[in-house]
Amino acid sequence: MTPPVNLRILPPVLLKAGYFLTYISAYQTVMAFILDGKEIIDLRSDTVTQPTPAMREAMAHAAAGDDVYGEDPTVNELERKAAELMGKQAGLFVASGTMGNLVALLAHCGRGDEIILGDQAHTFIYEAGGSAALGGIHPRPLRNQADGTLLMEDIVSAIRPDNIHFPRTRLICLENTHNRCAGAALSVEYTHAVGDLARKHGLKLHIDGARIFNAAAALGVKPQELAAPADSVSFCLSKALCAPVGSVLCGSRAFIGEARRARKMLGGGMRQAGILAAAGLVALETMAPRLHEDHAHAKKLAAGLSAIPNLTVEPVSTNIVYFHLPPEAALTDAAFIARLAGRNIKIMAVAQRRFRAVLHYWINSEDVDATLDAVKNIVNDRKD
Repeated sequence: MTPPVNLRILPPVLLKAGYFLTYISAYQTVMAFILDGKEIIDLRSDTVTQPTPAMREAMAHAAAGDDVYGEDPTVNELERKAAELMGKQAGLFVASGTMGNLVALLAHCGRGDEIILGDQAHTFIYEAGGSAALGGIHPRPLRNQADGTLLMEDIVSAIRPDNIHFPRTRLICLENTHNRCAGAALSVEYTHAVGDLARKHGLKLHIDGARIFNAAAALGVKPQELAAPADSVSFCLSKALCAPVGSVLCGSRAFIGEARRARKMLGGGMRQAGILAAAGLVALETMAPRLHEDHAHAKKLAAGLSAIPNLTVEPVSTNIVYFHLPPEAALTDAAFIARLAGRNIKIMAVAQRRFRAVLHYWINSEDVDATLDAVKNIVNDRKD
């Protein structure tokens, strides 16, 4: 919690001028950043990342215009740069990854159409059923394999024949990296195979590439190689790339034209959004090249957890670590999380006895050491 402000330390002129509220707001912002960024080891997600000083500087001096009119130069540059990195014709800046995926589905599909996706996909589990509720789009979930893929034969079997009793299959959705499948990176070869299958059957392919830069870093390829077979791809600026807000959806100019209409319908048309886009540009320039550092920290954390008796750690390929407490452990999930929180460490429980830790820019090697020490003491029931 942010410490209370002692009003007695404020200069009288600020109090008389009524600026003390501004001072309090600034003070709380700084203190929250210090506490969250320095004292608390927050491993719940890479969405908790604070913007870097370079991002804050860029935001403060960003050129801005009305993006709904297409007049924000910083947004336009972000969209151009994002499309170039993904090997697509155009991009669309959206408020979140969830909005990016929903806008893509609305642009690709009509009401009553069906999408094929994994049963562990973020779009299927964590996006509030938006495609069905707002688009009337029917999901056809298939079993995700441990590496995040869908079996090719399962995809083929799920494609509907032309029959008035069935919804029309329109779209295949992949997720790269795959969050719930231990942050697995889908290979270039697999993605191209699914793209070939989609074209053979007259379908479109969308990639939820929330962490596609992590996938590219792990595989040693360019993001556009992973996005090449897709008709559309979205990626998050506000996860491992460390920007405070936003995602970008990329595709053909015609597709982005339809997506822009869908974004407006969802209330996602922003005005002087260059203030946010400026941080995204810095993220693309400075964060993508260093993601291997997060992956190294994840592997270090996984190796350390594996050395703790009774803990099971899933394979790690990017910046996400999943581990399990044994069923017979006396410690409940809630108690485990609470004891870690008592040592200023935050993690997430994603299922019974299954926990997630996500490495990011604000977590260093010393933080990993502190986390391992805390987990070891708690699992071994030693007092903090």
